[in-house]
Amino acid sequence: MKRFLFTLMLVAAAVAAVFGQGYRIGDKAIDFSLKNVDGKMVSMADYSDAKGFVVIFSCNHCPYVMAYEDRMIEIHNLYASKGFPVIAINSNDPSAQPQDSYENMIERARDKKFPFAYLFDEGQKIYPIYGAMRTPHVFLLNKQNDDLIVEYIGAIDDNYKDASAVKEPFLKNAIEALLAGNKPPVSETKAIGCTIKVK
Repeated sequence: MKRFLFTLMLVAAAVAAVFGQGYRIGDKAIDFSLKNVDGKMVSMADYSDAKGFVVIFSCNHCPYVMAYEDRMIEIHNLYASKGFPVIAINSNDPSAQPQDSYENMIERARDKKFPFAYLFDEGQKIYPIYGAMRTPHVFLLNKQNDDLIVEYIGAIDDNYKDASAVKEPFLKNAIEALLAGNKPPVSETKAIGCTIKVK
């Protein structure tokens, strides 16, 4: 019954995503159950102490993602203990981009020593619900009672090329605002990166 209800939720959310083009600020996000690089299924419900989540649609090969990986690790290390862990999701279809296969995800996570979950969106079911279009594409979720509310969508910061030259750390500012009980100063920016690869 639980699996059936979860499937119904996915279908309903997917239909809404098709017509509404994904989540907007203030929307309630659904949970997911996706395979991690350690072979275990992971959902947000597994994080009982979380105050929210930094969901980042990512991949293995994209140069924009590669430029941001150390910052993704830093953000997780800074904020997971404060209740906002990073969850990275690879939604690229490996038949369209072989470098983004699950096997290569395992290798990438090992090489970079990812401290966060790196999940495979097999069948590309989750990214259209969220409305992700790029890698990386951030969705910052905030727990309110039993709901996960979308509070920020977009880029990690304003300079993918050079972390030392960042002037606007959008994601960090948004998380800090939520931790202080406020709304993010900027709630939406343009995600800069590679397109999500489909068949």
